[in-house]
Amino acid sequence: MAPSMKEGWTPDQTIVRIDQPERYTGLERIMLVAQGDLQRLLSAFFADVINVEVLYAHNTSRHLAASPETPVIQTRKVLLKCRSVVVCTATSTVTFTSPECERLMLDEKFAIGQTFRYMKEIPAFRLKSVLIAGTPSGEEELSRTYTLACPGIHCEILEVFPSRSMFTDGEEWFAQHHKRNEMDVDRNLDTDNSSDSGAE
Repeated sequence: MAPSMKEGWTPDQTIVRIDQPERYTGLERIMLVAQGDLQRLLSAFFADVINVEVLYAHNTSRHLAASPETPVIQTRKVLLKCRSVVVCTATSTVTFTSPECERLMLDEKFAIGQTFRYMKEIPAFRLKSVLIAGTPSGEEELSRTYTLACPGIHCEILEVFPSRSMFTDGEEWFAQHHKRNEMDVDRNLDTDNSSDSGAE
């Protein structure tokens, strides 16, 4: 069942509340309700640059410009990295119904959040689900599925944060994962060298 999220405001009040808020830390709740500005929030939290690495991006035919009658759809998967460590994996389906939105993302290569900011649009947000799951390494990953929409573009996005410890242990968590990355690189180099030796 999708979590309920209450959001509203009056001239002198604002409320944003996820169902069962006690399950999540304050910082996790902030990340779970991010509306197209997750990279900005992650950058503020880690006080460092967030880089986007595109793993794949597949488009339907662009023979006709995007419109409500001829939408263009892109499926994409990206890694958000800080200091070469993956801090979020995002898989999305983006439907374009305006040529401007299509141009920004498919030709200018804007990311989703940057597209909304460039257009000066505040997207309509709907949180569909939040999950906490164990990983083989013994950590707990946090994920959410949500939609963002404004005239000309509709996005459905699954984001997975690799470890809840990332938000509580900070630098210690980064140090551990940097070490793992270095060990993986060394292991790959050893494998490559062994393969080269065997080929001689």
